[in-house]
Amino acid sequence: ARIPTQWSDTDNLAWKVKLPGAGASSPILTEQFVLVTSYSGYGEELQNPGDMNELKRHLSCVRRSDGEIAWTRSIDSEHSEDPYQGMGLPEHGYATNTPVTDGERVFAFLGKSGVIAFDLQGQQLWQVSVGTESGNRGWGTAASLMLYENMVIVNAAEESQRLLALDQATGEVVWEAAAATLELCYSTPAIVHVDATRDDLVIAVPGEVWGMNPRNGKLVWYVKTSLTGNLSPSIIVDGTNIYAFGGYRSSGSLAIQAGGKGDVTASNVLWTSRNSSYVASPILLDGRFYWIDDRGMYYIASAETGELIHRARVPDINEGGRPVYASPIAIDGKIYIQTRSSGVLVIQPSDELQLIAQNQFESDKSIFNATPAVGTGQLFLRSDAYLYCVSQ
Repeated sequence: ARIPTQWSDTDNLAWKVKLPGAGASSPILTEQFVLVTSYSGYGEELQNPGDMNELKRHLSCVRRSDGEIAWTRSIDSEHSEDPYQGMGLPEHGYATNTPVTDGERVFAFLGKSGVIAFDLQGQQLWQVSVGTESGNRGWGTAASLMLYENMVIVNAAEESQRLLALDQATGEVVWEAAAATLELCYSTPAIVHVDATRDDLVIAVPGEVWGMNPRNGKLVWYVKTSLTGNLSPSIIVDGTNIYAFGGYRSSGSLAIQAGGKGDVTASNVLWTSRNSSYVASPILLDGRFYWIDDRGMYYIASAETGELIHRARVPDINEGGRPVYASPIAIDGKIYIQTRSSGVLVIQPSDELQLIAQNQFESDKSIFNATPAVGTGQLFLRSDAYLYCVSQ
């Protein structure tokens, strides 16, 4: 509740720090630090991308108190990535997967260079390859890591058409599940607590949503869907209800009751809808979904029925090249949406679009692809150039 609704280069900006490179990955938080990945050396200019052999990824640990970089570790590429060309990689780059931390270690997914673990002092613990293949679009990797019990779960759809679980302490493969239908699945899975003894790992793939046993990777149930390839939005979980969005091009959404075994399409689908988001994961707030699509349209939809409540074009945002990649977040009952080049929109939830503020750093002309992070009175925004801390 202490996050301001308005800020600028001179107002409510606690600090900003220059990052060692660009990236679409979101910052993540511990009590003391912000952790964020970036890339440099290749793919910084479309007309002159440079030499792929010079590509480096960086993991930076920044002090939340003052914005000082405690340490940065630079990692050479272990394998050539998809080239910086076409519709995909120039949109998001080579540091798209958001890292994850258990408070003692930080785990980063570096595409064809694998998953790498550091302690919070910057000491490398392990690095493991999860494949070096490419999807048929050549768009690069996007899914973020997640933690479950003592495992790091990886959606390596682009690298090997596999889901894997790695031991957090050693990086050893605990289980893996391979499937050709993981092609064009860029989303981060989610865990749903079905009952006191059962958790399901849920992921949307082209044409289906899967519920898997997160301890061994075995498929437990599945639902057939109309969601085609290019699945980017993350699964949303509310209790035992699961919501899936996405597909080319914003092909639909659906709600599923978790549980059951085998094909539960007929029994567990609560609703289906043509309303959808292409890249951003909608936010569920007080029984409603809110999002801005890749055409600059603002949506409100019912979580109970999937029905559209309101749709409106957002004024004063750059509509060229998809105006929003970041997912909405909610703070103190308000919705904050980071646009790519038109600042952060602060929206009051209602039955229609009610814009409170539009906050932009005029000094930064780079792209903002990352979803913000927020905690204890601090809002963290990252662009292709800087990491910002907004505070009252």
